[in-house]
Parts: sequence; C-alpha cells; structure tokens
Amino acid sequence: MFVKTKVSTPRTAAGKPGKLQTLVLTTIAALGVMAQPAGAQTSETSTNAAAQPTASTQREADASFADYKFRDGETLQNLRLHYVTLGRPHKNASGSTDNAILLLHWTGANSRALLSPQYQTALFAPGAPLDPRRFFIIIPDDIGHGQSSKPSDGLKAQFPHYGYGDMVDLQHKLVVDILGISHLHAVIGMSMGCMNAWQWAEAYPKAMDGVMPIACFPAAISGRNLLWRRMFVLSVKYALSSGNFQHQPRPPAVPAALIRMMIDGVPHLQAEVTTPESADAFIEQAGKQSAGQDGNNAVYAFQSSEDFNAEPSLKKIKSKVYALNFADDEFYPDSLKILQRDVPKVARGRYVVRPTTAGSAGHFSMAFPTLWKRQVAEFIAWLDAR
Repeated sequence: MFVKTKVSTPRTAAGKPGKLQTLVLTTIAALGVMAQPAGAQTSETSTNAAAQPTASTQREADASFADYKFRDGETLQNLRLHYVTLGRPHKNASGSTDNAILLLHWTGANSRALLSPQYQTALFAPGAPLDPRRFFIIIPDDIGHGQSSKPSDGLKAQFPHYGYGDMVDLQHKLVVDILGISHLHAVIGMSMGCMNAWQWAEAYPKAMDGVMPIACFPAAISGRNLLWRRMFVLSVKYALSSGNFQHQPRPPAVPAALIRMMIDGVPHLQAEVTTPESADAFIEQAGKQSAGQDGNNAVYAFQSSEDFNAEPSLKKIKSKVYALNFADDEFYPDSLKILQRDVPKVARGRYVVRPTTAGSAGHFSMAFPTLWKRQVAEFIAWLDAR
C-alpha cells in the first residue's frame, strides 16, 4: 500500500549551515574535489571507538576483483573497492547477519563524506537512528571514487567506462561475496546513492527489508538536471582533449560554479549572494576549490548516470521504500511531482518532501543529516514494525 508521510516544519534551526563561504568549503570537501592520493590505504585498518563519536570500532579494507568485467564488456585487470564498516554484524538464530545497512554516497564523494562530524552526530551517535551499537554499517567508495579504482590511478581515458548498474553490481559483490551477508536490513543512499538504492530494490527485491532513497527521482535524469551534467562533461572534455594529459588542466570556473549553484538552495543563495561582488566571489571560489579534482574522474562519474532509469520496474519492488526529497532541491524540483506520480506504483511505498526551513541547503541538504534524521528514525521504526 502506498503511504504519503507528512512532515511538519521544525520549530528550531537545528543543523543550520553557516554563511556562504562555510557552505562552499563544506560542499567542495564533501564532494571529494580535494585531491586524495590514489591507493592511500591498501591494507585493512581499524580505529578504536574511543577516538570516534561512534560507539563502535571503525574498520577500513579493500576488496579486490581480478579481471573484472563491466556490463559493456570492458575489463579491469585488478579492480579495488574500498569500504568502511561501523559496528559489528549480529547473527540471528540461523547464523545469518540481520543488522547490516548499506550506506551509499553521492557523486564525487566517498565514504569519508559520510563519516563527517555532521553524520557522526546526527546518525551514528549513541541513540541516533543508525547507532553502530545496533547496526553494522557498510559504506563503500564506489567505483571511480575515493580509494577505489578510478581513472586517475593511471589508466586515465583508457579506464573502463562504468554505469550505475556496474556500481550496484560491485556493491552487491561486496556485501554478498566479500562480507558474506545474504540479506540487508536496509539500503540508504543520497543522490547517486539514492538512485543506486532504487536499483537495489529492483535488481535484488528480496535482498533487503527496505530502502531509503534520499534526494533523487526514480525516473531517468532529464531536463535541467541532464543539461547541466552535459554542460559540465562537455566543457571538461574540451579542456582535457584526449584525456591523456601530463598535467591536470584547471577546470573552467563557470561550470564549477554552475554545479555549486545547482547543488545549493534557491532561498539560501537569495540571502547570501546579494551583490555583483559576492556573485563574482562565489564563481571564483568555486573554480579555485574544484582545481584539485581530476578531470577524468569527474567526467566518468557524471557520465555513469546515463544508464539509470528505475521508473519502468517500480511495480516489481517487494521491499519497503521510504523516499525523501527536499522542497528547495533544484536538481529534483518538487514542482514536477515525480515522486507523487511514481511512489504509488510501489506496493509498500512512502515518500516525504521535506519543507524548506532555516538551514536548508537545496540538494546539498543531504550533507546535513540533522535536517532529516527524524525521517531516518521513522524509516527504521517502520522496518522494525515488520
């Protein structure tokens, strides 16, 4: 049965980001555009809980897949998939893990973005919705991102092209083949991870109790969302030439600012960008802070969304679905009423469009889970109710 969940406007401004400069810095850092050394961590490590806001041990490792074949037939000799886990698996009476949650990041980000202080406090703290004392949280760096295999490792434009379908295939291999988990309690994802969550629900309908897609539509990317992606890809491709450059070209400032403008919320920008000088500063800062991002990595990441369209198979979904979007999200504008059209096709579907409040940041509200931790708690409670 389809259920629409209503959200009342909070009375406080909890989770409110700071001024424009703070939000830009947080956005760029969380998007992963600050350079990270390839393969910086290739062996398993663990971090004692006392050093973390979480109440459990954090573990990092790499899964390796030899001669991995992508859906289009291209292969990668040694594919590395980096991942982080929080908490410990709980075994039920039959010996199967019953508390695993797969948490999926957005385009250009990685597991570190989901271990930010905002996430630690809102979602992973003792008593929080995803408390690692109760759940076993799995956070992969998706193919092309973070410490997983990506073009900048050396293959550049000869790196195999991947799509969202390939991402989900690898996530599934990580969960089932590497971690030995046959059934997830939940899949929760933001933006790119949101679309992956929809794909999980369709590709593996009995593999989880529920999915929570945050900040996306199940429909194929189109309209302004598709246009800005193509503008970015084409502008960067032009700067890269063949992609086999010896020195990283500087990304054009205007496409970088376009991404930032689209990610941010209209009300927030209206309040913060009020003069030509502040607009120029916004454009310049976005360009400078994107300079550390590898062009090939970015192009591959943005192009990977081209195979996504979960809309035709929504009626095949068996698990519970709690979809969450933001009213001021210009990537996925509520005025299109796509959630309202699509979620009723899901047998056990609910959706929430969170209203704009103090602290809302458009599409990038996904980086401030204090704004929506209540909805995560509602989702978990719904799963607990069986």
